[in-house]
Order: sequence, then C-alpha cells, then structure tokens
Amino acid sequence: MKALFPRRADGLEAIVINTSGGLTGGDRLALDCGAGAGSRLVLTTQAAERAYRSASGWAQMDTKLHVGAGSRLDWLPQELILFEGARLKRSLRVKMEADARLLLVEPVIFGRMAMGEVLHDAALRDRIEIWRDGAPLYCDALRLEGDLAARMAQPAVGGGAGAMASLVFVGPEAEAFLTPLRAVLPVTAGATLLQNDVLVARVLAEDGFALRQTLLPALDRLSGEGLPISWRL
Repeated sequence: MKALFPRRADGLEAIVINTSGGLTGGDRLALDCGAGAGSRLVLTTQAAERAYRSASGWAQMDTKLHVGAGSRLDWLPQELILFEGARLKRSLRVKMEADARLLLVEPVIFGRMAMGEVLHDAALRDRIEIWRDGAPLYCDALRLEGDLAARMAQPAVGGGAGAMASLVFVGPEAEAFLTPLRAVLPVTAGATLLQNDVLVARVLAEDGFALRQTLLPALDRLSGEGLPISWRL
C-alpha cells in the first residue's frame, strides 16, 4: 500500500492505494491514520476496492482512525466491489475526542450489474465502531454469507438492491443537516439522528451507478463541497 497527497486549501488529503489491485484469500491489510489536534484530514482511495474469489481462507482489512481535539476527519473510500467467491472480513474503528468532527461513508457493490455479475457464493463480515472519549457512540455489524443475490432480494434485507452504503456524520451541525440530507435521498434510503450531533444514513440502490448518484450530492453537502477529486472521475 502507498498514499498520494494532492494539494488542497483546507487541510490534508491522502489517497490510499492498494497496489495489488484487490483482495483475495490470505491477504492481510491494516491502515492506521489520525488527524492531530486542530487539523483536517480527508482520506479516500484511488478507485474502487475489489474483493476477488478466494481459493482458500479470508481476506482481511482492518482500519483504525484517530480524530484529535478540535480536528476533523473525513473517511471517504470509494466503493468496495464484491466478486463471486469473495471472502472478506473488514473492520473500521474510530476513536474521537469530545469536540472532534467525523464524516464517514462505506459503500458496497454486490457484483457489477453492467457486467452481468451475480453473487451466488460470497461472504462479507463487516464491522464499524465509533468511540468518543472512550465511550461507544456508534456500532454496526454486517454479516452476509452464501447466496448474496438471494439474501439481498429479501424485503427485510435489501429488497432487491445491488449496492448499499452506510453514512455517519458526527458534529454540532448534524441536526441542521438532517432535513437537507433527506431531501436528496431516494425512497430506498433513510436518515436519522442518534443524538443531536450524530447523523446516520443507510442507502440501498439498484447498482453502483445509482448508489453514486445518491452519494455525490449527500457527501457534497456534508463535506462542505470538499469531496476528493477521485470521487468525480
């Protein structure tokens, strides 16, 4: 792995690159990043991450983020694309100071619809934890295994969606963002406040293209129109 640092006026931007081109069984990747006190850090990826067929075992990706006092961190990776036969365990753990801000998105595509890909045998175990001042603020776990096309077709799971995303914003502006965010979300998405300063949204979409059409205006608003250029290519 390596990182590139494009110039931007409002803080530091880092583009994380997995030079192997994807993840497969036996791969182990770990990322540890932090925004120091009073700083702003925007983290993204060069392109969509790919979880390929595993001959044996699981691929694993563990990310730790630290958000210092009075700082802001935007975790904006591009989509994770799951391929037939993929086996991926992924975790994201964020530790925040009391007055820190966080914007986080995790988009997932269940096979590329334009390529006719259907996932009948794949597995994803995903966990997101956000801690503030040592106390849990947001914890979410996802476990999908087996025939993912059939599982995502279930009304109480995905309703036939081929892509999804989780979005979290933590900051004093969260309550003010709620109504404008709902205005740009489709009927297959929802947003709510867990606390006055914790905004959470879940998005379901037909495919990766429809998911990005929803995420771009939402993330533009929440990032202060500070989306990394890699999101617009």
